[in-house]
This record gives sequence, C-alpha cells and structure tokens, in this order.
Amino acid sequence: MFDLIVHFITTFAIGFYLITVLQWYNYKISRIIFHFHKIRWHIFYFIIPIITYIFAYKFFWIYLFFGYLPALLIWFRRIKKPLNTTKRVRRFFLILGFIETFNLVFMNKIHYNPGIALLVVIILALIVSEIVENILFAKYKSMAKRKLKNINPKIITITASYGKTSIKNFVYELLKDKFKTYKTPRSVNTLKGIVLDINTALPSDTQIYVTEAGAREKGDIKEIVQFLENEYSILGKIGPQHIEYFKTLDNIKQTKLEIFASPKLTKGFSYELPYNEKVEVIKDKISNIKATLNGTEWDLEINGEKYHFITKILGGFNAINISLAIYQVLEFIKDIEYIKQKVLNLPFIPHRLQKIEVGGKIIIDDSFNGNIEGMLESFELVKQYPGRKVIVTPGLVEANDEMNKKIAKKIDEVFDLAIITGKINKNVLYNNILNTDKVYLADKSKLEKILADLTKAGDLIIFSNDAPEYL
Repeated sequence: MFDLIVHFITTFAIGFYLITVLQWYNYKISRIIFHFHKIRWHIFYFIIPIITYIFAYKFFWIYLFFGYLPALLIWFRRIKKPLNTTKRVRRFFLILGFIETFNLVFMNKIHYNPGIALLVVIILALIVSEIVENILFAKYKSMAKRKLKNINPKIITITASYGKTSIKNFVYELLKDKFKTYKTPRSVNTLKGIVLDINTALPSDTQIYVTEAGAREKGDIKEIVQFLENEYSILGKIGPQHIEYFKTLDNIKQTKLEIFASPKLTKGFSYELPYNEKVEVIKDKISNIKATLNGTEWDLEINGEKYHFITKILGGFNAINISLAIYQVLEFIKDIEYIKQKVLNLPFIPHRLQKIEVGGKIIIDDSFNGNIEGMLESFELVKQYPGRKVIVTPGLVEANDEMNKKIAKKIDEVFDLAIITGKINKNVLYNNILNTDKVYLADKSKLEKILADLTKAGDLIIFSNDAPEYL
C-alpha cells in the first residue's frame, strides 16, 4: 500500500510540473521541448525523478519526500506565474487520475518497474488530454462560427511582427464613438483565444469586431482568417521577431502575408509588403515623422493630398501603426478632420511607451515592447532627455546574441545606469555594456528597492521589455 501511495503522489507531482509549463507555452509540447529556456527545470523536476524511480524505486520514497517534493514546493512558491486551474487543467488531472488508478490496479497484480509505469501514465495522460481538448475545441469552434454568423459584424484582423496590439487599439479608439465596436482583449491572438472570446464576450450588437492574429509557425494566421472570414486585413511592420521559431525572415514574411488569405477579403492595408490588387501599401505615403518625449507628428498622404497628424502617443514607429489604423478607419468614416482630432487625443496604450510622471521622476513603461526596432527607437527617444537616464531590461527575448549585442551597444550610448533583469541575456548584456554602470537583478521582487536606492528625482527610467519567470 505504501508503494502505491508513493507512486500516486509522484505521478501527480510530475503531472503538476508538466501542466504548469505547458500552460505557459499554450499547451504546445514541441515548444517546451525545443524552445524552453530553463532546461535545468526539466532536468530537476522531470528527468531526474523518473530516472531515479526507474533505477532505485525501492528507495525512491526517501528522494520523493526529502528531496523532490520540497524542491517542487520551493519552485512553485518562487515562480511568478503559478498554475491557473482552468477547466482544461482540471480535465487533465481528472484524466491523469483515471489512468493512474487503472495503472495502480494493474501494477498491484503484475509487478513491473513502477518508474516505467509512471512514464507510461504521464505520456498516456498527455495524449488522451490532447485528444479530448481537440474534440472539445471543435465543438467550441462550431459554436463561435454560429455566433459570428448570427451577429454578422464587419471583421478587421491585424498582424505584424510587432505593433499588432497597438494597431488594434488605435483602430478601436478611432471607431468606437461612431460604431458599436468590440476588440479582442489584451494580446489575444491565437485561434483558440479568439474562439473563446467570441463564445464568452463578443456582444450581440457588435457592428465591427477588431481582432489580431499571431503566429509561431506557418499556417497559424491562415487558420485564423479562414475561420473569421474577415472583410478587412492590416499587415504592419515585419522583422525578425520569433526568429527562433521561423528560422528565416522570408518564412516570417510568408506567414504574415497569410493575413490576406481571408475568403471574404474586401480590402487590405500593408505597410510595405504587396500582395494583390485588394491590398494597399502605404509606406511611401508616410513622411516627415518627428518624435519627441511630448508626442509624435507626421504627414500622411490620403487620396493624393497630404494631411498633418499629431498625437501624444510616443515613438516614431507609432506614426506607422496609427497611419495603418487611419487608412482602415477611412473605410467607415470619411471625415478626415474628425479622425485627426481623434488621433490627437488617442490614449496611451498600457506598457507600450506609456509615459508616467511620479515622485519627480519620468517613467516610460515600455515593458510590452519586445522587438529590436522598437527598443532601439525608444532609446533614441530617451536620448533627447537632458537628465540622468536609467534602463530596466532583460534584453531581447526569443532573439539571438547578435541582436542583444546591438541593444547593449545602444545602451552604452544612451544610458547612465542599466539594471539587467533575469538570466536569459545576462552574459551577453553584461559583456557588451562597457561604459554604462550596470546592476544585475536576479529577483525582480527587489526591483522597487533597487530603484529607490539608485534613482532620484529628475531621473528618467524606462522599463524596456520584460521576460516571464520561465525565460
């Protein structure tokens, strides 16, 4: 009986670790195998306990109760993104419990290695869970399709290597006072996220539904637009974001162009990549961009005539994002003066060059900016500030060392103090930031104290990108 209890506890402890990291990576097993940044966690909490159980199962209880479980508890308390017990997670544990119960009955009758049995139980639970989720998703997808058909809104879908959430918010802000407009929340940009949003939150009186589409591999965006059958598509700037998944920039471009594959596409807008006669490229229509810490202004050609736009939104790249939003909104609102006034009063987007003044310090919250072009341009913006400049950053996530070396070089040019958070890019940043004072902060819970100790009134502090605990 004691051996069965040990087996049961071990199975659920390892299952708890696996479902936690799978949730971080959208339940993609391939991603936690090939793109997980803290491999030592897999070694400590999955590989070592299974190997130990296989080869020393008679004494495994000692390791379980005095080694593994205490270590797993400490790990759980330290991570900043604990397991969210969604319905999917509860179903996984139910499936795991059913298979484990069957296994314990079988194992009690036929004495075979419990370590191998545990591995089989975990693998079967993952397979069965995936089958169940696919069946349920097909049902939810069908429900969402029926709801969309009944509401029949005009649908706008947006993608880009970076800036798609900003473009979505700009389109929404420009349309919301004239039409019953709804946008997907936060950065929801997967098919499953959109289906859930439609089923649970899309209002029945929606006239315009603004969505965004993200991708980690070819076909992801095409799957979204073929489901939505959106009438309008926007393609923003393309760059080497998520290059570790796509391998080449050409793969990224081809995947992003899937945004125009909607079977009901009426009109598309692209910053620079052409597609077909339905898609208008606007790169050459944007000129005279001027970005300061007080806002951004630029000229935009519309129907052969130039118009001057001003906004308090920071960052020259946002002139591109807002221009794409303007071209889209012109499909619904023809009053350019009205649009100009709305652009002037666009609210800051949280965590995207959001300017805050507190305690005599200027805070630039750019923690959702995770691309090299955006980060470098934000540094140029900060460079204009005459006082002391401080950066808090983990560097670029899902990028190579060469990109982070460029970030480090620019930090050297602009900032007086760099606070490096997280281990993912610690070495490359530390070794390439040569002139700027630097501090490494392994535990972000201590950031408030560090800033209180090292900064003063009159300083500008920019939070540039952020990395989850598991990266």
